[in-house]
Amino acid sequence: MMMNMMMRLFLFIMMKALEPVLTGRFLFRDVPSSAALPIIRPALGRQYSMSDRAKVAMQGYLNHFLGNLDIVNSREVCRFLEVSKLSFSPEYGSKLKEDFVMVKHLPKFPNDDDHRRCCACHWFSCCNDNWQKVWAVLKPGFLALLRDPFDSQPLDIIVFDILPASDGNGEGRVSLAKEVKERNPLRHSFRVTCGIRSMQLRTKSNAKVKDWVAAINDAGLQPPEGWCHPHRFGSFAPPRGLTEDGSQAQWFIDGRAAFEAIAIAIEEAKSEIFICGWWLCPELYLRRPFHAHASSRLDALLESKAKQGVQIYILLYKEVALALKINSVYSKKKLLGIHENVRVLRYPDHFSTGVYLWSHHEKIVIVDYHVCFIGGLDLCFGRYDSFEHQVGDYPPVVWPGKDYYNPRESEPNSWEDTMKDELDRQKYPRMPWHDVHCALWGPPCRDVARHFVQRWNYAKRNKAPNEQAIPLLMPQQHMVIPHYLGGSAEVEVQSDVINNHGDIKRQDSFSSRSSYQDVPLLMPQEADGLDTASGHSKLNGLERNHDSHDQSTRNSRNPFSFRKPKIEPLASDMPMKGFVDDFNTFDHQHQLSSDGMAVPGSKTSDKEWWETQERGDQVVSADETGQVGPCVLCRCQVIRSVSQWSAGTSRTEESIHNAYCSLIEKAEHFVYIENQFFISGLSGDDTIHNRVLEALYKRILKAYDEKKCFRVIIVIPLLPGFQGGVDDGSAASVRSIMHWQYRTICRGNNSILHNLYNLIGPKMHDYITFYGLRAYGRLYDGGPVASSQVYVHSKIMIIDDRTCLIGSANINDRSLLGSRDSEIGVLIEDKEFVDSSMGGKPWRAGKFAVSLRRSLWSEHLGLNAGEISQISDPVVDSTYKNIWVTTAKTNTMIYQDVFSCIPNDLIHSRIALRQCMVYWKEKLGHTTIDLGTAPEKLESYQDGNLKGTDPMERLQTIKGHLVSFPLDFMCKEDLRPVFNESEYYASQVFH
Repeated sequence: MMMNMMMRLFLFIMMKALEPVLTGRFLFRDVPSSAALPIIRPALGRQYSMSDRAKVAMQGYLNHFLGNLDIVNSREVCRFLEVSKLSFSPEYGSKLKEDFVMVKHLPKFPNDDDHRRCCACHWFSCCNDNWQKVWAVLKPGFLALLRDPFDSQPLDIIVFDILPASDGNGEGRVSLAKEVKERNPLRHSFRVTCGIRSMQLRTKSNAKVKDWVAAINDAGLQPPEGWCHPHRFGSFAPPRGLTEDGSQAQWFIDGRAAFEAIAIAIEEAKSEIFICGWWLCPELYLRRPFHAHASSRLDALLESKAKQGVQIYILLYKEVALALKINSVYSKKKLLGIHENVRVLRYPDHFSTGVYLWSHHEKIVIVDYHVCFIGGLDLCFGRYDSFEHQVGDYPPVVWPGKDYYNPRESEPNSWEDTMKDELDRQKYPRMPWHDVHCALWGPPCRDVARHFVQRWNYAKRNKAPNEQAIPLLMPQQHMVIPHYLGGSAEVEVQSDVINNHGDIKRQDSFSSRSSYQDVPLLMPQEADGLDTASGHSKLNGLERNHDSHDQSTRNSRNPFSFRKPKIEPLASDMPMKGFVDDFNTFDHQHQLSSDGMAVPGSKTSDKEWWETQERGDQVVSADETGQVGPCVLCRCQVIRSVSQWSAGTSRTEESIHNAYCSLIEKAEHFVYIENQFFISGLSGDDTIHNRVLEALYKRILKAYDEKKCFRVIIVIPLLPGFQGGVDDGSAASVRSIMHWQYRTICRGNNSILHNLYNLIGPKMHDYITFYGLRAYGRLYDGGPVASSQVYVHSKIMIIDDRTCLIGSANINDRSLLGSRDSEIGVLIEDKEFVDSSMGGKPWRAGKFAVSLRRSLWSEHLGLNAGEISQISDPVVDSTYKNIWVTTAKTNTMIYQDVFSCIPNDLIHSRIALRQCMVYWKEKLGHTTIDLGTAPEKLESYQDGNLKGTDPMERLQTIKGHLVSFPLDFMCKEDLRPVFNESEYYASQVFH
């Protein structure tokens, strides 16, 4: 079939080369048609066949011809070959099948072209006016319907997704496409069904129906993706990086590092930007100091790119306004006012869908299908932070207006003036924000983009089905060399803006010629096409080095660089580009700019500490830290939580939950978790359904039975990040979450510590412990000393310094069951290893995982780069007990001495809490909602005399931010909501 197409195309070229077209210009300029005669002359003497030598030469000639998309996407070529513009677009995958079909489910579109009716209509009028003729294009990941072959915007699309295991009738797995038997023998139909989407199509003959059904079903199961069957953990996406496919990842700790990388990526955007968030603030500054980086404000960045023709798609969670104050209506209005190239959808519609309790919780930014960012960080106020976790900012330098954020004290009630302070900066500390984000390149990036496209199209059909300004999207496949080149290596697609109207032109890197350049005639090669001298295969003169793909992929991936300066000046607004051309020379080509960012083009002898700390040949001062990880090759798998309400899928996917449980079960030495929530259940718990806790419980018992060292370390917020004091009448939400977490951790028969104590006694603390984070500082020069919890918002798990799970999902039923909140994450398994130790023995640690874990621990423990070697072995007693546990206990004691801060293990009841609050408020005159203000002098007795000391002297002995989680706080109280509190009737929301 392909050979017949090439023959037709060859003859077409011969004719068109002699025919002036397109306003007097030759369509195929200087195509040497006469020179091609020597190629086919050997075949002229044969009536039915062409010589192999001439056949190979013609194939090579046509391969180069088809490599120029300006030519093959012309109307003349598309019409002659009966193909569409999508046929030769490499970003959408290989060409499978396309043809005219009839559909009736689409809105009526203008059509004065009678040929769109099927041929039988002229005689039998078998198609009524509801049926319309469209062009169907089948690609490996989707079936799209176009108005005609020359359109590139789909009228409708079905993105292939996992099919149910059974149709419920005992007939096995559901098919993607099935024949439909119609009463009228002149009608030949088939139906395509995926998720909740279903469409019926008609063709001219029953033979065409069978061809379409077979082709569609094959496409849905075709490896390596096979989008219609589940992969590991039940995920829609297969594991990536099993071969050298360019899968890479890079981590970021806290908002400062992640937002800088996102800003750089947006500034480099050429084609499209996808953003998905639970909360988005258009006025968010991605770089600070904010007044020195005006152009880094999110709306300004998006406006700049939209004016360049970049298409921007933003998907926001539409909240229940009575329950949340994130005001997505305001955000949508501001974003839509930026430029016509910015499209915004909010979802779900609560009234029409009946979904009130659950939310869209993913945090995604995707740029040009090239790099994506996922993790815990929304592009919203309160998230920007660094490893110092400052509690004050007066006068405002870093956090303007409502970005000075403390949800424990007050949630903003108005968004009309975002630069106006919500809190009195001289009285209340901000709540520091700890988070983890990551960047992905290669196939995992396109898997995340595929998820976004699914969600966007589902929201578009439900919210704006007839709005032409909001298009349906097509997911990009692996950017492979098209099928007609017979290769499997990736082709990078370069996107350029070609005019002021926002049209985007794509051109393959393997064919850099424009349509005005010559299409060369290739000389015949031997049929086997093998260059024995070099050992590289050639296809008619087009050399294909099998190693070049890996090298080009490595060099095309751009790691982000970030360092903190010793002094942060008010630098001018100069966007710094952290991208480099060659990853291998990255460390030797950068210097620090005035705002602390690495600048390409200059040399420095400094290397990142995670690459040198094992050798101990570098000492970095304590105010410099690694908040950006190395960009490494790895195995990745995108995992998610979705269901019918959230993404229109036919089955509930809980691959994040499955991954958590599986990874814990297989852990050898330790499990390290940071999460915003920790609400899970043991086997037999009929209230909490996720089984992360059960997996931890079984793994600890296994280690105990085998008498092996095994550590589970869990870091969570000290208090839920909702407004209201623990005892306030309006804080039932806070108490409810506390109830479910304590029920999981240590209170009652469903808790892990209760069950472990019954079996192994006090030794349980050798296996599992819980921690939080806290920070302190002066609110301004000479002002009060204040403390606040550092809100742990990261959602990560690190296993054995080799495997990481990073995403948006909390450990609770909301995030993990799939049928509730929608979430996305990535499992990253290292392929590059460094020498380390585990349990006192040599251990090959993964570069991504170990660098992330050591960076997190150095931040929490207050270690500088020269001390990192002390925590290289996370499970040995000298690290775990002597450093980690001891630091947490010491810091906790100091905070208690200075602030008597809440929560703490000394307060067991509401009565004790009230007495403590009254005492400190009377003594201080003012304090925070969680007793976070220190007295001017700490009183103590020495030699019988009352002595007052500066609280800062006592606090300076604190190291890092780590504190113990207060397991006994409010242990004598039932924290569940009562019947007259609204939370009583929606308890599922809190677990």
